[in-house]
Amino acid sequence: MVSTIWTGSISFGLVNVPVKLYTTIDTSKDFSFNQLDKEGHRIRYKKWCPVEEREVEYSEIKKGYEIAKDQYVVIETQDIEKIAVESTRTINIKEFIDERELDPLFVEKSYYIAPDSSDKRSRKKAKANPAPTVQDKAYSLLVKVLHDTKKAAIGKVVLRGEKERLVAIRAYQRGLVLHTLHYLNEIKPLEAITEISEAKVPPIDEKERSLGHLLVENLTSKDFDISRYHDEYTDELEKLINAKAKGKVRVIRQVTKEPQQTQDLIAALKASLEQPSPSSRNNRRKD
Repeated sequence: MVSTIWTGSISFGLVNVPVKLYTTIDTSKDFSFNQLDKEGHRIRYKKWCPVEEREVEYSEIKKGYEIAKDQYVVIETQDIEKIAVESTRTINIKEFIDERELDPLFVEKSYYIAPDSSDKRSRKKAKANPAPTVQDKAYSLLVKVLHDTKKAAIGKVVLRGEKERLVAIRAYQRGLVLHTLHYLNEIKPLEAITEISEAKVPPIDEKERSLGHLLVENLTSKDFDISRYHDEYTDELEKLINAKAKGKVRVIRQVTKEPQQTQDLIAALKASLEQPSPSSRNNRRKD
């Protein structure tokens, strides 16, 4: 059973839509390793004070911000509560933008947004009267309008006692997705990357540009199907763990090829164009 991580509502204009948030990522196949000593005993981490040379209990630990070397300002929980933005459990929509203006660079995490009618009708009443509620229609309306207009909603919300988050909401298939966004001052400017900002831009002639366009067209798929890709490393790791658990030795032969440096750009582009296109490769897989 998938559990909700937050319940609240989306507010735009005078319309209020009760919603629930769910994580979009399935972590059930993630592998996490424990650290063991040479005898195979699991290592236990301790909070250690090197000055008093003793283990510190969790109840003794406070938050501290270093203002100079070995000098800290102690921040109490009540101090943070005083500056916390009021959590209204409402995603307040500030504006709508064209979906293409939502730069993936700003996206931090993603969540599914589901309608929440649990506070409007009991399960017994829902079974007796399965007709959609006004809240259900409001949710469906928002999905439909965002699909039709190709817009994304920008808003703010406080999630689970955290700081006020900037968020974007967009239509995805039959529902909605919420993206938490980084603020602009959290993003490093491109100018900070000296290899880009200080590099001299070499001239590109018309022939190189034309071949570059042809290569991109040749490598373009008509329909992107992400299911064609899978995590080969995780597959091999799972096989390795299963083999080790059965006392077997799994030999993995991996050949690492060093990429060849491009010496002649025109020749490399022309040779690339002779490679099969993604569509032809996909057709061979189906056959």
